[in-house]
Amino acid sequence: MSAPLTKKAPAVERRDFSGVSYDEALARARAMVPVLRERASRAEDMRSLLPETEADLHANGLLRMTQPKRWGGMELPWIAMFELPAELGRGCASTAWSGANLAIHHWMLAMYDARAQAEVWEENPDALIASGIAYPQGRARKVDGGFVIDGYWNFSSGVDGASWNMLAVTVKDGDAVVDHRMCLVPRKDFEIVDDWHVLGMRGTGSKSVKAKDLFVPEYRALCMYLARGEAQYPGAHTNPHPHYAIPLSGLGSHCIAGAAVGNAQAALEMTLDAVRERSTNYTAVRMREFQAVQLRVAAAGARVDAARLVIRNDCLEAQAIAEAPRAPTLEEKLRWKRNVAYAVQLCTEAVDNLHAMAGARGIYDHYPIQRLFRDAHALMGHIGFSWDAQATPWGLVALGGDFEVPPTL
Repeated sequence: MSAPLTKKAPAVERRDFSGVSYDEALARARAMVPVLRERASRAEDMRSLLPETEADLHANGLLRMTQPKRWGGMELPWIAMFELPAELGRGCASTAWSGANLAIHHWMLAMYDARAQAEVWEENPDALIASGIAYPQGRARKVDGGFVIDGYWNFSSGVDGASWNMLAVTVKDGDAVVDHRMCLVPRKDFEIVDDWHVLGMRGTGSKSVKAKDLFVPEYRALCMYLARGEAQYPGAHTNPHPHYAIPLSGLGSHCIAGAAVGNAQAALEMTLDAVRERSTNYTAVRMREFQAVQLRVAAAGARVDAARLVIRNDCLEAQAIAEAPRAPTLEEKLRWKRNVAYAVQLCTEAVDNLHAMAGARGIYDHYPIQRLFRDAHALMGHIGFSWDAQATPWGLVALGGDFEVPPTL
């Protein structure tokens, strides 16, 4: 009697984006804006990245913007990690946020041991990787061949479609902290907790995840002391592109800041379109004739432009330092962290002023700017955008004070 036939898993489509230029990638992001605006309310309702949007991002390769070319990625300069999400953010801030998170994890995986890269990308170069980035939320102890970890991590954006997760842990020997690792964990080894019921950025699906007494081999546990600048990371011999030497701690928030800039730009564009056509309900005077309206839109436009330029300059400066090559100074890293928090604050101020112009319209669910207003305030809650948290270290160092440098910085 013959053995029963086993059903083979469907072959993964292996798409190659290594020939896509920066300009072409930017054009692909821009082309998605109209459809993302149409889908934004449904993404909110679903509380996750829409399947059709995920499919589009796979098809146009935008999630693989900085993945190594040897794995079929675009391997674009670091500036793409801000500019492409900023373009997507004009359509939907949640999509831009999820897209930036999923894309930067391809960049991060390039730093890992070659065995970890192969484990993920040989099976599927399009694999989605989520993260839990708060080190205190994860605990680990060293064992033979790796680490045993457990923890509960909030805000794992895009996790619903992810087949892997990068979970941050603090490694202790007794009570002493001896290491900080980012552990690459397959989907079968972590649990998703559906707790994403929030004010804004609902379409990111940033649910919590947890793991208990999980063994992670050392090659899948990146020491974050090797991701502080320069080519010290394990994957340097296979992925020598300078942008992989950019410090994660200094520039890691700049990619998701694209969502804030794009969101504010969308608010400006929608307001300009509305004001061009709108008269007041009481006097029939065209709104564009009011000087106060002119001043508000001008101030909002200046804030959005300033925010964009501040973040772009940081990205270009960091890329140049990596290409030099040299390690960035502590002051440079802290300045970048200060700058991105300030830039996102400018974006939030712009959206606030434009939302106030909407008047009574701004309270209706069907009026898009109310969602942009909520998204602006929700995303500003990220620790990387906290002005208090990110401004004071730079101020202390600039004034000659003693700053206790975190080991991951």
